[in-house]
Amino acid sequence: MFKRYAIFYTPPVGPFADFCASWLGWDSRAGKSLEHPTISGFDVAALTDVPRKYGFHGTLKAPFRLASGQSVEDLQATLAVFADANAPVTVPGMTLQHHHGFLALRPTGEATALNALVARIVSDLDHFRAPAGADELARRRKAGLTERQEHNLMTWGYPYVMADFHFHLTLSGRLDDSAGAAVLAQLEPMLSPLVPSPFVVDHITLLGQAEDDMFHEIQRYALAG
Repeated sequence: MFKRYAIFYTPPVGPFADFCASWLGWDSRAGKSLEHPTISGFDVAALTDVPRKYGFHGTLKAPFRLASGQSVEDLQATLAVFADANAPVTVPGMTLQHHHGFLALRPTGEATALNALVARIVSDLDHFRAPAGADELARRRKAGLTERQEHNLMTWGYPYVMADFHFHLTLSGRLDDSAGAAVLAQLEPMLSPLVPSPFVVDHITLLGQAEDDMFHEIQRYALAG
């Protein structure tokens, strides 16, 4: 049914999730397109074209193809066990930033427990991931990886994990500094009242990427450890 799978943070049902899904134009939970909010002077559809297919999310384990001999049912069962054994984590808050060329919500304050949870997800579930193909490796390397990121790519299939991981909830494609600052100034007062503070990650979500490239929620798992 799906060509790739991913493990993301996705927010619970509510105004925060609703606004961000609308901003991106895709609701991965409902599996449907949404109308963008209107911001005078900006084409929100163009701003969000690149991240739209993923829905509003924070990456925990980047999209992967299932390894030979593994099934989505096995993945679901393992995720359920993992979630039962791991506790929710909290960061003091999330703030909208234009960083690394795109707009995203990023943690404020201490995020050690969150980073440790994500590292466990990456490592404990890696046997479900098929090795990256030559085309994917070449595409990742175009970013100009450090030696450590190259090691991550070859070990975990993705460069930005472990010490190179930075939790974020993406809200735009690439924007130069001027455009990023302008969009941030318009978006921040609409978004910030909706962002939970403190910010609790108490669920993880399995999603699948359909043939049209859009990601759909398969199942949410409560962290109950």
